Amino acid sequence: MFGYYFKLGVRSLRRNPALTALMVLTLAIGVAASVSTLTILHVMSGDPIPTKSDRLFVPLVDNGPVDGYNPGDEPNDRQLSYKDAMAVLNSKMGERRTVMYSVFSAVEPARKDIGAFNTSGLAPTHDFFAMFDVPMVYGQVWGEQEDRSGADVVVLTRTLAEKLFGNVNPVGQRIRIMGQTFQIIGVADKWEPLPRYYKVIGAGKFASQDEFYIPFNSAIRHEAGHNGSMNCSSRRDPGFQALLDSECTWLQAWFELKSSADRAELQNWIDSYASEQHKLGRLKRNAPNKLYNVMEWLEYMKVVGNDNKLSAWLAFGFLLLCLVNTIGLLLAKFSVRAPEVGVRRALGASRKEIFHQFLIETGVVGLVGGGLGLLLAFGALGLIAMQSKAMATVAHMDWKMLGFTFIMSVSAAVVAGLLPTWRACNITPAVQLKSQ
Repeated sequence: MFGYYFKLGVRSLRRNPALTALMVLTLAIGVAASVSTLTILHVMSGDPIPTKSDRLFVPLVDNGPVDGYNPGDEPNDRQLSYKDAMAVLNSKMGERRTVMYSVFSAVEPARKDIGAFNTSGLAPTHDFFAMFDVPMVYGQVWGEQEDRSGADVVVLTRTLAEKLFGNVNPVGQRIRIMGQTFQIIGVADKWEPLPRYYKVIGAGKFASQDEFYIPFNSAIRHEAGHNGSMNCSSRRDPGFQALLDSECTWLQAWFELKSSADRAELQNWIDSYASEQHKLGRLKRNAPNKLYNVMEWLEYMKVVGNDNKLSAWLAFGFLLLCLVNTIGLLLAKFSVRAPEVGVRRALGASRKEIFHQFLIETGVVGLVGGGLGLLLAFGALGLIAMQSKAMATVAHMDWKMLGFTFIMSVSAAVVAGLLPTWRACNITPAVQLKSQ
C-alpha cells in the first residue's frame, strides 16, 4: 500500500497548487536556513584527525609575571617561549615531538616569467609530517640530521610546486627563500585539515595551507621573522638572539604519545620540568601546567564560539517557526478533504489506513521541500563563501550533511503533519455524509 499512497501523495501536490507551493516553500526556507548554519558548525567542530586526536597533546606552562596574577587565572599565553620549546624537543617524551612557527617570506623563482612574490610558510621540526599525517607527492621530508644542522632544504606544497615548475617532479631543484638558496627535497600533496588545529594561533583557525616548509633550526639560523601572534610580558632587548633568550611566547609545540593512557606520564614530566624551572627563578607564577588533546585544544581555543552555537539555535528556532506555519497550512489542506475521508470511512477504510495515507502525503511534501531546501542551502553557502577566504573554507556541504538535509526535511514534514493527519483520521463518516 505504500507505493499506492505515495502515488496519491504525488497527485495531491496538484490539488490546490497555491497552498501546496506555499507549504513546500515554507518548509524549504526553514530547512535551508538550519542546514546551512549547521553545515558550517559541523565543519568547524569536526575532529580534524580522528585516527589519533586522543594521542596528540599541546603542552602549556605559564611563564607570565607574578604582578597582577591571581591563582586560577588563565595562562599568560597559549604558546611557548624558545627555552620551553627546546625543553619539549629534548624531553624524549612520547613517540614524536615537534615545535613550529609561521614565517612569511619572498620566493624568488628561477623562471624569468615569474617574478618574486610573498607567501606564507611553516618552520617545524621533522616529526611534524609524520605526526600530522601530511601526504607526500614527490621526494621525502628532512630527517633528524637536517633538523640538528638547520640544513637549507625545503618541502613545497603541490600548489606552489606546480606554480614554479609545472607538472614535473621538482626534487633536486633550488629556489631562493628569505634571500637564501634552498634545495627542494619533497613536495607535499594537498592537505588542508579543518579546522587548522596544528597551528590555530596567529595563522587563523581556517586559514589555507602553508606554501612551503623549512626546518625549524634553519629558520632560527637565518633569523626568519615570526609571522603570527607573540606575547612578551616585559620589555626585551632588540635582536633575534634577545628574542630567543626572552620569556616571549611565540612557538607552538605538540607531543604524540603511543597511547592516550600515557597522558599521566607526560603530565608528570611537565610538572617536574616546571617545578625545576621555578626553583631556577623562572615560571614564577607556579601555575598548574596544562595538557590538551586535539578536541580539548579546539574547545579551549574556542574554535567554535558561543556566537556560532547561538546562530545554530536561532536557525533551528526559525525551522520550528516554519513547522508551525506548515501545520496550519496542512490543517487547511486536509480540512477541505473531509468529505473524501468520510466517504472512504463509510466504504470500510480504517482510521489506521487514513492515517498512513495522509502521513505519506506529508512525507511527499517533505521530499519536495527538502529538494528545494537543498538548492537554497547551496545558494546560501555560496553567498557565505563569498564573504571571505576563511568562510569559503568552511562553507561547503559534505555527503553527511546532504543526507541529513533530506532526513530533516522529511522528518520535519512528518512531524508537522501529525496533528492534521490525526484530525483527518478522526472525522466522523456519518456527519460528513449527512452534510453531503
